[in-house]
Amino acid sequence: MASLKGAVRHWFSLLLLALVALAGCSSRDPEQQTFDARPTVLTSFTVLADLARNVAGDRLQVRSIVKPGAEIHGYQPTPSDIERASSADLIVENGLGLELWFRRFTAAAGDVPTLTLAEGMQPLLITEDAYAGKPNPHAWMSPQRTMHYVDRLVDAFSDLDPAGAEQFAANAAVYKAELQQLDRDLRDALQTIPPERRLLVTCEGAFSYLAQDYGFEEAYLWPVNAESQVTPKRMARLIATVRERDIPTIYCESTVSDKAQREVAAAAGARFGGSFYVDSLSEADGPAASLLELQRHNVDLIGTGLLEVQR
Repeated sequence: MASLKGAVRHWFSLLLLALVALAGCSSRDPEQQTFDARPTVLTSFTVLADLARNVAGDRLQVRSIVKPGAEIHGYQPTPSDIERASSADLIVENGLGLELWFRRFTAAAGDVPTLTLAEGMQPLLITEDAYAGKPNPHAWMSPQRTMHYVDRLVDAFSDLDPAGAEQFAANAAVYKAELQQLDRDLRDALQTIPPERRLLVTCEGAFSYLAQDYGFEEAYLWPVNAESQVTPKRMARLIATVRERDIPTIYCESTVSDKAQREVAAAAGARFGGSFYVDSLSEADGPAASLLELQRHNVDLIGTGLLEVQR
């Protein structure tokens, strides 16, 4: 009998220890303690994660390597990024030289399939400075070009999860209809701006695709944020352009410092009109929590600055 009681006490002690251990686990990150059998898709930055979620629906778990608000061009992946990537089923990048770190990153992650969304697209080429002749990577900034990304995601997700192919195609059709509506809305809004004011002056040359598709020109301090060096020559050239074209408002991007652009505005007699979202979404409670909201936020700034503000 004594041995039976001892065995019961021993069993009860083991059970208590197990419950304590489970209680400790419950305080950890829910993402780490909840098993999710769905395939994992890891995107290089938040804009692509938003696109991927719209196509994937609830069949795939989609995460972004780079967090909201972070600069994508020169990002330095962390060991935890590489660890997450090594267990992913698919890693998605933009391509066109945007993610300078991507090849080293995927090599460190191991044999994980990758998808380049801009592959097969005819890119616009940068025409100035040391980047002349290289592709401009910001193709998602035009809703028309974004549809190419969506089609690429449908094909890749259907290969990854064949049973979900119909759902991916249906999700994509709904999202492309939203992009088509956005395209019409942007075109209507931007066409109200007088032709002589249709010059987007920004820190980074990230609006080439949008400018071409909607009848604008662009001027900037540097071609891509990977360089982001404000030389006296560049600044003087931009100040002269703003003055000559009588542009009332100029802008910067959310992921870089706007200090130099504010100096350009002051020297040119223009107004600094705020920050565009380009390489990153905002936090969920911000003005650009999705790509559709990002585009509408930017166009609202353009309309306010180039149409409503008078000299």
